[in-house]
Amino acid sequence: MMPAILLCFVISFFVVLLLTSYLIRYLRRTGLCVKDQNKENLPLVPISGGMAVLTGIFVGFMCYVFIQTFFYGSNSYLLEIFAATISISIITFVGFMDDIIIKKSQYESGGLKQWQKPILTLSAAIPLLVINSGVAEMVVPFLGKVNFGLFYPLLLIPVGVVGAANMVNMLGGFNGLETGMGLVYTGMLGAYAYVNHRPVAALIALLTFGALLAFFKYNKFPAKILPGDSLTYLLGAVLVSIAILGNLEKAAVIVSIPFFVEFILKLRGKFKKKTIGYCKDGKLFSKYNKIYSLPHIFTRTGRYTEKQVVFFIVLIELFFSSLIWFV
Repeated sequence: MMPAILLCFVISFFVVLLLTSYLIRYLRRTGLCVKDQNKENLPLVPISGGMAVLTGIFVGFMCYVFIQTFFYGSNSYLLEIFAATISISIITFVGFMDDIIIKKSQYESGGLKQWQKPILTLSAAIPLLVINSGVAEMVVPFLGKVNFGLFYPLLLIPVGVVGAANMVNMLGGFNGLETGMGLVYTGMLGAYAYVNHRPVAALIALLTFGALLAFFKYNKFPAKILPGDSLTYLLGAVLVSIAILGNLEKAAVIVSIPFFVEFILKLRGKFKKKTIGYCKDGKLFSKYNKIYSLPHIFTRTGRYTEKQVVFFIVLIELFFSSLIWFV
């Protein structure tokens, strides 16, 4: 199985590498651009790079199914793969809907209303729910093993999909941040899933890693394209798909710790404080004296560039993602 996964990983990488340059030109022609607010001259940059990443993952999935069907004559895991494909595609298009509503000032996408987002992202749980994916028995702290029965597909899966999508969406706004963090946790989860013989989870994680690796070429500082909600929602769906289909809920929670911290910090600011700040003489400054987001730890000092802030946050993600091997 691993040779097929590696081949599809390469295919996913090159699809995104070739497609993104065309997507950038298309988005510029259609005016789907926003101001990069962490630059002094506020350049207009195309948004919604998640569509290219989705295409790479989708092609990788279909190539894997083709190889398994026609070369190995195997139908193993096809139901889980198609459920993950549909779930990730649905939630990415919800993110794309959020991206295409651009405010007239072009400072950011106007986006969907706050009450619309959980309702629409909830639809992405349906493919995972209807196949009764995952294992209903989970280890709960202080309680041990608990069998959730029907509550697992009917309650925990929908809550997981909605929560993961909006969780990943909270921490971003810097060139390469969402992509860099995604590379860390998908790469780590992919290796962990493979070592622990969870083939579907390994496939999802490594295809996403390959797509993100190619996208990072265009999203790193200075970004030629921004990820948008289409990518952050996609990554949320990837995380929950890995957790459910690989029975890796514990590992997924551990790699998500920076997002939980971000939620607490955003809650402190009543979700009204923005993560991004402003740029002066090449250094980033927070708009607030207190810390309402993880990047504020660094931007409130005004000592670091955008690249350095992103490096520090990705390093934090690397630390927590590494814990899955020890906890």
